Amino acid sequence: METLVWAVHVILAVVLIGLVLVQQGKGADMGAAFGSGSAGSLFGSGGSATFLSRTTGFVAAMFFITSMSLTYFSANQSDSGSVMGFVNEVGEADGSTAVKSEENRASGIDQTKSEAEDNSKVNQIPE
Repeated sequence: METLVWAVHVILAVVLIGLVLVQQGKGADMGAAFGSGSAGSLFGSGGSATFLSRTTGFVAAMFFITSMSLTYFSANQSDSGSVMGFVNEVGEADGSTAVKSEENRASGIDQTKSEAEDNSKVNQIPE
């Protein structure tokens, strides 16, 4: 479902960009009013602004809906692990993390406390 929403979202973005680029600016109406031509166009003399404006508004509304849908999908994902958890899982699947921890156990290194924690000034403050 999320892939379908992504596809529709990208298509709507391209269509929205195209519709905005096709529309005339406000200064172009003054040129048509003084007889520079192009008043009779594909959509009629006054219909192009209404048609393009309404189409742009509809496509923009659909774009916002797909944006909100993607936000909803992103917020409700089931795996809430951290990046470091993912890195550790990949390392364990690799076997590299397991080898390091076996080496640490053999050498007698305590993994729960580091040397910085033992020599810290915080641990030496009397209570």
